[in-house]
Amino acid sequence: MEDVTVDLEQHRGYLMGLAYRMLGELAEAEDVLQDAYMRWHGADRQAIDNPRAFLATTVTRLCLDRLKEARRRRETYVGAWLPEPLIAEHSLSAEAAAALVDDVSFALLMALERLSPLERAAFLLHDVFDMEFDEIAQVLGRSAAACRQLASRARANVRAARPRFPVAPEESARLAEAFFTASRSGDTAALQNLLAETAVFHSDGGGRKLAALRPIVGVDKLCRLFAGLARKARGAPPLWRHDTTINGLPGFVTVEYDGTLQTTALEIADGRIAAIYVVRNPDKLTHLLPLLPAAVRARLTPPRIKERNRALWQ
Repeated sequence: MEDVTVDLEQHRGYLMGLAYRMLGELAEAEDVLQDAYMRWHGADRQAIDNPRAFLATTVTRLCLDRLKEARRRRETYVGAWLPEPLIAEHSLSAEAAAALVDDVSFALLMALERLSPLERAAFLLHDVFDMEFDEIAQVLGRSAAACRQLASRARANVRAARPRFPVAPEESARLAEAFFTASRSGDTAALQNLLAETAVFHSDGGGRKLAALRPIVGVDKLCRLFAGLARKARGAPPLWRHDTTINGLPGFVTVEYDGTLQTTALEIADGRIAAIYVVRNPDKLTHLLPLLPAAVRARLTPPRIKERNRALWQ
């Protein structure tokens, strides 16, 4: 029997990068790759001149099918939807992680979420994966001119979401540490100095863990939020903390004092924190469980919403 493992594995990082950006969910992206591989095994490989192009086409079309169902689910999603957080050193192989170094920020993935599936595909295939419009036309079943228009419309909508200036790792680490200390202690004076005037707080509990149902905007509102959360915690530190990079942003994974697993990612612009992304939905964090020490994992609380303190998040 012909061994096709090498053909598949050498394209895995590229395909994972495409599927994750299309869907915003690692588990869904993995499922798409498995389906694509099954179609590869069932295909007449003697007639396939370019395995990478065949697999990219298959993955894109599978993602387009899944996006239709995903859109229906997200219409009834409780609260704000955030992409499944990507922590490369624990979520992916080294090759797949390398393919996801750029353009996986929460801001960009949320902007992509506002596009039609075809706009999303055309933009990603051309602007991120350098595919020519003639090739994209074959993938999407549209003319090259139509694909060019789809990508142009998408580009106009996501331009503001792409980071303009890189932030030095040392500066990112400094701001992340300062934010962690100030937010956990409720130090509003320090938060005023760290947060941009129009900073935005996004949180995703998926109806399974307490989270803000809509974005909270403005430094004053955020200072009140973190002061209230600090009072609720009564000075209790998280049970566990891991500093890392989440979707290309500085942040940390924590198990909170009440046993809730969450990720916090910080978007930095002009020396201030411009956006905070907190994911608390357990369904989006299962891939991080192997990262936790066994003793900490045993202290995770089951996902449930408690009525008390709900107003603090809303």
